[in-house]
Amino acid sequence: MERISLKRTSLKRTSFKRTSLQRLKLTTAAACVAALALVAACQTVQTTSAGAVGVERKQQMIVSTEQVDQAAAQAYAQELQKARTSNALDTNQQLVRRVRGISERLIPQARVFREDALKWNWEIHVQDSKELNAYCMPGGKIMVYSGLVERLDLTDGELAAVIGHEIAHALREHSRERMSRAYAQQLAITGVAVVAGAQQGTVDLANMLATVTFQLPHSREQEAEADRIGLELMARAGYDPRGAIDVWNKMGRAQEGGGPPEFLSTHPSGPSRIRDLESALPRVQPLYEASRGAR
Repeated sequence: MERISLKRTSLKRTSFKRTSLQRLKLTTAAACVAALALVAACQTVQTTSAGAVGVERKQQMIVSTEQVDQAAAQAYAQELQKARTSNALDTNQQLVRRVRGISERLIPQARVFREDALKWNWEIHVQDSKELNAYCMPGGKIMVYSGLVERLDLTDGELAAVIGHEIAHALREHSRERMSRAYAQQLAITGVAVVAGAQQGTVDLANMLATVTFQLPHSREQEAEADRIGLELMARAGYDPRGAIDVWNKMGRAQEGGGPPEFLSTHPSGPSRIRDLESALPRVQPLYEASRGAR
């Protein structure tokens, strides 16, 4: 009887090993399918024309523009509702008119980089907050925090530099690029096919977009592109591009006076930033002079 019991136990162990091996094979196969899906879904795109500043880098995208724009509309609506609930949305009408007036001079210049941006459903709002912050979500969803303008005492040109920089992030679809990288990293770490889930709408893209917008820093590469495109946008709109340098000098002084401004948590700066801006000025200065002559 004992021998029979041992044989049965041995058979169970063998069966268990086979089942485990089968599961491992299935998991490995699923990971391979996921990797193939990732390769198939990944697109190399040129989101913008080069412009006078020469932004020509191609980008790798997994998430579609349509998915990200829908997520942005949802995330932006949530932020507007939060601000309304706390009575902090567009309460200073003078500042709202100022921000919208500057934005409406910058937005038409976006056609130089991508014609379709003129058809976006642009929205422009001001949130009452002491934070030094601003953003433009994909599809043209702009928010400027009152603290940024008031605490830094921004001129129209300096405010145009900030808004132009944020619009540039949207034109280059940097949020879409960062979300695509996040999917690729998740797949590489877990071996689970997240791409298929994203395409079926099972992943909360709105929350991911909010995380990308409010918590995760842009790469230095993305910041450099936004700086250069922002310079060209403001120059073509008739704002002195040297205002961008003034903004970053003010940010630096604000950082020295206490904790780092909220803007710097998602838009990291460094000693080379102003030098990069200064090196790009000769390319956009003629555009500024031409714009001034046309006004």
